[in-house]
Parts: sequence; structure tokens; C-alpha cells
Amino acid sequence: MLAPLLLSAHDPGPIVRTRLDALTIPTDDFARHRDPSEWHGLTVDRFDFAEERARWRLYRIADPKRPHGPLWFVPHDDENAGFEAAFAALHKYGGTMIAVDGSGGRRNRNVAFGRSIDPNRNFHDGLPRYPSQVLAAVNMGAWPMIALHTNSLGYEGTKSRCPLEGDANGEGVISIRFCNAVLTPSASQARRWPFELDDVVAFATYRATQTPAAAFCRDAMVGDDWNVVQERVVNSDGSLSNYAVLHDLDYLNFETLETGTEPAALSQARNRLTWMIDRAMTLCARPDQRPPRVTIRFR
Repeated sequence: MLAPLLLSAHDPGPIVRTRLDALTIPTDDFARHRDPSEWHGLTVDRFDFAEERARWRLYRIADPKRPHGPLWFVPHDDENAGFEAAFAALHKYGGTMIAVDGSGGRRNRNVAFGRSIDPNRNFHDGLPRYPSQVLAAVNMGAWPMIALHTNSLGYEGTKSRCPLEGDANGEGVISIRFCNAVLTPSASQARRWPFELDDVVAFATYRATQTPAAAFCRDAMVGDDWNVVQERVVNSDGSLSNYAVLHDLDYLNFETLETGTEPAALSQARNRLTWMIDRAMTLCARPDQRPPRVTIRFR
């Protein structure tokens, strides 16, 4: 658990970096990986810091010999398949993995006042500490950024402008059947695995002054018959997808259905994510496709 929260608006205190032995970290994600061979060649650092009204704890797992691989981002502590897929991809492609410690939950409740905070809604230029720690690897050459999520079944049909289809009694907007002024779907035609499920989608984010084709990897994924949700950004909602497109960073977000932590179900959800990762790395993230580096200036 984090220390009791005492914040000063003028002096948030230091950013504390601690090198850890992964086999001793007590969280459930690390507890699933107690084989020392899984950590060979990797480093694990914990970052603890305060900013504005919250205290944060991040785990950075890195492959020092392959620092220019992707930045794998797992913002929600209860989305276990996201951690599993990122960890598998880190072994395969190198790079750096960031996992937010939410004490097993989706949101950061360690706040001095007000509501808990969604770690994927805290990317703001006015709060530079959080994005600078999450995205530090980008300034060291990591490319592209790939966020990994799981989501609940169905979507909230009353908020969708698309004709209602399938299970429209869910709680959110993560579905190839959902659309509004921001999100427009491009559904797979063949609906082959893993895209036979409405809830398995890739997000392609673009500025409102552009067309969807400007989104990183969008044309390649649509051409490969994926479920692709096209996200139009006018003003940032604090998500990494919005932050990335407004800072000209190549970013992908892969979503699959949450199936729980029973080993077989967890493996199934992980495999859907790793399929999307592997295919995207071939379609649009090969080393020969790497663009000129972009440096993020955290304000």
C-alpha cells in the first residue's frame, strides 16, 4: 500500500525510483510470474510520486538490450489480460512496459480529496509528472506506444447513434456496434477470430482536422479486416490516445473482452490481444517503418 497522502501544491516531493526483485513484488500480476526465468534480462523499477491531488505508483519493466521496442502501457490494474499480453510482447519485441498500481482496482483511490482518478484520463500538459513518467521511454526511442485493455460485454445502446445490434445493454462505448460524434466503427466483414466478438476492437485516433486515414496503422488494420474504432479528437479527454495524437505520437489501443482470472479464460483473452499485437507489428510497426523520432516536451 502507498503511504498516507499528504500533498503540497508547491512542493509535491521527490519522484522516488526503486529497483526491485520481481519475484518479491506482492501484487497479483507479479505473483502470476514467479518463475525466475521469466525475468531474465529484464529490469523492474517502481516509481512513487505525488502530483496535484494524487499519489501514484508505477512499475516499469524494461528490456535494456532492446530499448527501442514498443512502449507497452497497462493503465488499469484490474485488466489482467492486458498485463499478460504486454509481458508476453515485451519478451518477444523488447521495449518498455508500464503498469499502473491501482491496488487491484481500475482507478487510483489514493487522492487527497475528490473522486478517484482513472489512470487513462490523467494525461494533461498541466500535470507533467504523470505523463513524463509513463512516457519516459518514448524520449529514449521506444516506438510505437501500444495500450492494452479489457472491457465488459456489450455497450450502452441509448448513447449510440448506430442502429442497435447485438448486446446493447452494457455500460460503456467499447464495441464495434457503437458510434457517436467521436467514435465511428469500421467492422470486420468476415468476422474471423479474434474479431467475431463485437467487443474485440482496435482504436485508431486522429485529429478532427484530419480524416480517419491519418490515424497510425488505421488503413492497414481496416485493409486486414479488423474491427477498428476510429476516434476523432477535438479536445483531449485526458486519455493516452488523445494525448498521443495531439503530440504527434504513434499510438495503438487494443481491447478485448474481460473474461476473469481463471487460467484458461485469462489465457484466451491474452491470446486475442497478442494476436493483434503480432499482426500490427507486421503491418505497421516494423523497424523499417519507424518514423523520425518525436521528443515530448513535458510542461
